[in-house]
Amino acid sequence: MSRSHEFRAVIEGDDDKNVKKLTKEQLRYMGKIIFGIFAHPDDEAFLTAGTLLQEVNDGSELHLVCLTDGCGKHSMNPDNVSDLSETRLEEWHNAGKLIGVKNQHCFKYVDGNLNNDDHIEITERIVNMVKDTVDKDSDKQIEFISMDTNGITGHIDHIVAARSALLAYYRLKMEGFPVTRVRLACLAEEDFADINTSWTLREPGRSSDEIDETVDARDQYDRVCEIMRAHHSQRSDADEWINKLGDRVAINHFIVRD
Repeated sequence: MSRSHEFRAVIEGDDDKNVKKLTKEQLRYMGKIIFGIFAHPDDEAFLTAGTLLQEVNDGSELHLVCLTDGCGKHSMNPDNVSDLSETRLEEWHNAGKLIGVKNQHCFKYVDGNLNNDDHIEITERIVNMVKDTVDKDSDKQIEFISMDTNGITGHIDHIVAARSALLAYYRLKMEGFPVTRVRLACLAEEDFADINTSWTLREPGRSSDEIDETVDARDQYDRVCEIMRAHHSQRSDADEWINKLGDRVAINHFIVRD
């Protein structure tokens, strides 16, 4: 039986005798432990704020992991602050409080410099973090949320974040930890239909056939905008995103790996 079938069975009460059956209410009571693994301070807000809010409201325990401090050669610093790293991480922690995050961990790699060696090291750090947080025999489900392996905007750091999350997930799964799935946040073709070459190569958004799950959190639109704008130093990106998508900025799309 595939893990995706098992996940549906747990949710829906499948007749498969090998699956422990729980109602949605029981699952919410038990909660989940979610690790959100992103490259930069603000990725969690722009790509998944609505989903993270819903998960926390449903009782999930949320841990955010940020690989870099958001301070690199191409980082925006509109206010010319003397320590952009400190500013961006403070903004990230403020956004985390608005979401309801339990713990936030920044690995403080340099923005824009992630490479293959970092990918391996980051994977090991994620695996160890999960092991330090969750018992192998825990009754709680563990989920990862990260980014599309195409890098969303084509950013190398995004790609490293996605592939490190996936590699950590599969290693933990092989060791018997109760990891259930990875959701990779992606753009939708209906919102981003064209290739963009203004910086790195941003591929068109994913087609409806490629998207496995969509979370509609438009009832949390104001809160989502507040979380995005908590990253004040990146306000031009936040405003551009919100102006382009309107309330659809609170709709998140995912490719699901299990």
